Amino acid sequence: MTTPLQHQLLLLIILVFTCASAPQATKAAKSIPDPQLTIEEGDSSRIIQDDIIKTINKHPNAGWTAAQNPYFANYTVAQFKHILGVKATPHSLLSNVPAKTYSRSLMLPKEFDARSAWSHCSTIGTILGQGHCGSCWAFGAVECLQDRFCIHFNMNISLSVNDLLSCCGFMCGDGCDGGYPIMAWRYFVQNGVVTDECDPYFDQVGCKHPGCEPAYATPVCEKKCKVQNQVWLEKKHFSVNAYRVNSDPHDIMAEIFQNGPVEVAFTVYEDFAHYKSGVYKHITGGVMGGHAVKLIGWGTTDAGEDYWLLANQWNRGWGDDGYFKIIRGKNECGIEEDVVAGMPSTKNMVRNYGSAFGTAIV
Repeated sequence: MTTPLQHQLLLLIILVFTCASAPQATKAAKSIPDPQLTIEEGDSSRIIQDDIIKTINKHPNAGWTAAQNPYFANYTVAQFKHILGVKATPHSLLSNVPAKTYSRSLMLPKEFDARSAWSHCSTIGTILGQGHCGSCWAFGAVECLQDRFCIHFNMNISLSVNDLLSCCGFMCGDGCDGGYPIMAWRYFVQNGVVTDECDPYFDQVGCKHPGCEPAYATPVCEKKCKVQNQVWLEKKHFSVNAYRVNSDPHDIMAEIFQNGPVEVAFTVYEDFAHYKSGVYKHITGGVMGGHAVKLIGWGTTDAGEDYWLLANQWNRGWGDDGYFKIIRGKNECGIEEDVVAGMPSTKNMVRNYGSAFGTAIV
């Protein structure tokens, strides 16, 4: 046992040792990095790589051409990953979502392009730009719905990505940090979506929000039109329903043929950023994330390769003037297993467009 004097001396020694060693400990300690500022190893490198371009263009069975796409000239891997905003949809959200199928007796053309099939609908051929925001899930949905308003109601309207992106909230996901395509369509059923004129994605003076600069942030939901004489609720356009389309290529083609473009989600690899022309199939590079686009048609190349025709929202500087083709019938990158859509509704349209549209559909 220690005496009281020995005990005091022991405490004094511990105190002196602690004080003497504290400054050294402070110097050696490393600050905990902010997770928002941390970039994964390699993510600060450029997404466009000469090695990938050479690999694709030398590959005997690639079937497509890679190039230095100007749209991603200054993008890092981290920035590229961020714009791939499709989150994996929880099975619980899909359990009660119907999947449409079509009779095999329905005859379909060997080639189809929604732009020419409904040539009066200018929105089908419009290529947009999502900026640095992971809003592809919202773009794909809004673009398809506005196309279908033209196809079924002969209305050329541009609907608001910003409304869906900023106002759907947790129901759809995380705004510029990604979302669920099927929930975007459910938002159309429950809340509708205003026109782009009422709530534009970009300000009139140029690209101000939600992410032309890498310091992206989801826009705030204001629920008021930027045009002073327009009323938010009066500018809403709705969908009757929200559904999936069966993954069989025949069902997907039948849906497009009868009702118009559909929204599809697929897995993006590094080589996809380099796409320029031809029928894409994954050749090289790692997984970057999930992306949603608009599927507008199909066809077969002279070499006999079946393909899907899709419109991207990375402006016309990327790919084949903003479009791309991907191999059809092989579920390439999961392109055929996550197809969603909905039918346009006349709800709210009697008030705004007259009685020609009949009774509102709830």
